[in-house]
Amino acid sequence: MKLAVPLARKHNAHLVGLHTLEALTIYPGIAMHIPAPAFPSFNKSQAEEAEAIRDIFDTYTKNEDFPSEWRLLKAQSTLATDRMVESARTVDLVIMSQKDSEAERYDQHNARITVIRDSGRPVIIVPLGYEGPTVGENILLGWSNTREAARASHDLLTVVDDGAALCILQVGAAQPVTLETSDTIELANMYARHGLKVSLEQRDGTTKGVADVINQTAFQKGADLIVVGAFGHSKAYDFVVGATTYDLFDGAKCPVMFSA
Repeated sequence: MKLAVPLARKHNAHLVGLHTLEALTIYPGIAMHIPAPAFPSFNKSQAEEAEAIRDIFDTYTKNEDFPSEWRLLKAQSTLATDRMVESARTVDLVIMSQKDSEAERYDQHNARITVIRDSGRPVIIVPLGYEGPTVGENILLGWSNTREAARASHDLLTVVDDGAALCILQVGAAQPVTLETSDTIELANMYARHGLKVSLEQRDGTTKGVADVINQTAFQKGADLIVVGAFGHSKAYDFVVGATTYDLFDGAKCPVMFSA
């Protein structure tokens, strides 16, 4: 909310607070008995949690001029993440928090990944305890010549300020500067036509890793938002080897916009 409200205020955006009520699912093939009182008890705890979350949303939005709306969805027989994806597909931008290992259940950890992979919308992940500035004035774009990075490079235009500073960062092996490639120059020219102040930078990522270099560069540039393409590899590759996307999920110190 500390990121969403100032951003909505700046753009006079329609801000939707979405909460999904989990279903008490009985998996076929598992022999277990759930006593009848468990169902109303579960539903009551869900309702109390939802009301507490709504109170937070209302506290942040009640004195604002931009339109805001609270939505409570029941997962029913589907997964809560499926309902999130359905809702995300109808909006310009999704905002979610970083993983909170102490407060979340294990099955909730994949919600962000699912929304980013399946919604087709840009998702900003906000660090826990975020107290930073409104995003859009100083942006770092992690660039590679891929479909995901191309989507991210255009999605950032939804939040960027007029005349904002934008650093296009390429991270790779130590080698002679290769920034003067046609795709990077054309990308910079496109942003310049939008009135942005563009700079190009290349850094070595063989020692620290790509995510560490992106975080370090964002800190040095004073960036209020990192923008990257997400999940450029198959799910199998990401699971076995790991990827920059996962490293940025938990390690970023400023908000990160992911586009897949």
